Amino acid sequence: MSTNEQVARFGAVLGELHRLVRRRSTARAGRDPLPEAQVELLLLVRDTPGISGKDVARRLGTAPNTVSTLVRDLTDAGLLARDRDPADRRVVRLRVTEAAHRRMADHQRHRTALLTEALADLDPAARDAILAAAPHLDTLLTTLRAHTRPERDPRTSGNPVAAAPPGTG
Repeated sequence: MSTNEQVARFGAVLGELHRLVRRRSTARAGRDPLPEAQVELLLLVRDTPGISGKDVARRLGTAPNTVSTLVRDLTDAGLLARDRDPADRRVVRLRVTEAAHRRMADHQRHRTALLTEALADLDPAARDAILAAAPHLDTLLTTLRAHTRPERDPRTSGNPVAAAPPGTG
């Protein structure tokens, strides 16, 4: 298998692993899953309390009106709070609510239990290799975060099977 094939396989496995763990953890928690875009926004706000909607749009590579809709939906669900910036009343600062913190902690508990059970079913060498890869995956994550995000086409963003723009394929 070539390096490109290995990298493609790694990306495919990583994506499927993420989706499967997310679905099963949510099911174990006995709740309906939040849309991925809402989860991504909540994680960003949790890690960057007080971030503005404009900065969320920039960091997620999403249109500001999309962020406004996500913020409204999460606020209505009681998972996000909006506060006016005291220095500039036109700016809204975002923070996750206590309900969101509880939901995220609950999800993490279920995800940890699910992974612990699945890892226990593997042979020790495979389990050790997977767990030993975590620091390297953290480094990969940091590297990917450091790369500047290209402007995304809202028609294809997040869609791995979207048609290539005219003249590129």
